[in-house]
Amino acid sequence: MLEFLRQPWHWSVAGLLIGLTVPTLLILGNKKFGISSSLRHICAACIPAGVPFFKYDWKKEAWNLFFVAGVFIGGFLAATFLSDPEPMQVAEATKMKLAEYGITNYQALMPPEIFSFNQLLTLKGFIFFVVGGFLVGFGTRYAGGCTSGHSIMGLSNLQLPSLIATISFMIGGFFSANVLLPLIFKLF
Repeated sequence: MLEFLRQPWHWSVAGLLIGLTVPTLLILGNKKFGISSSLRHICAACIPAGVPFFKYDWKKEAWNLFFVAGVFIGGFLAATFLSDPEPMQVAEATKMKLAEYGITNYQALMPPEIFSFNQLLTLKGFIFFVVGGFLVGFGTRYAGGCTSGHSIMGLSNLQLPSLIATISFMIGGFFSANVLLPLIFKLF
């Protein structure tokens, strides 16, 4: 059984399972799917200050906190027990492009040339972690949700704002990967 779970699965299996979360949540009590709102629930539970944004009944959304905890636990269990011992398959074109950026350890899920404590203390690391983190947080708040909330839940409910947000996420991702990332690697 463990060998069956360890093998690479077709992407459509994950797509189907993620897609089934929407009707499941709607049937189980008209719940909305999204990850970014969990941070707001945590802040509302832990920060007793009188911040109006955090004054709401966060306990009604506590199920979402269990969902996020399950994501972390599931990721840990999968990485610990279900890792494929075979090297990751990376296309030659991708290897060449990564080499242009100075990334040679493309087998790592998070290349140490970018994601390491030493990189955090550089200007490139500051841009990646601090500026990038701010932009992700600002964009999530400005869009009224994250990619999972808009692209999975919002699109399935045929919401026009979610379509606009998803298109914006995609344009931003393409721009970042093809314009900003090469520029950052070239300059730093």
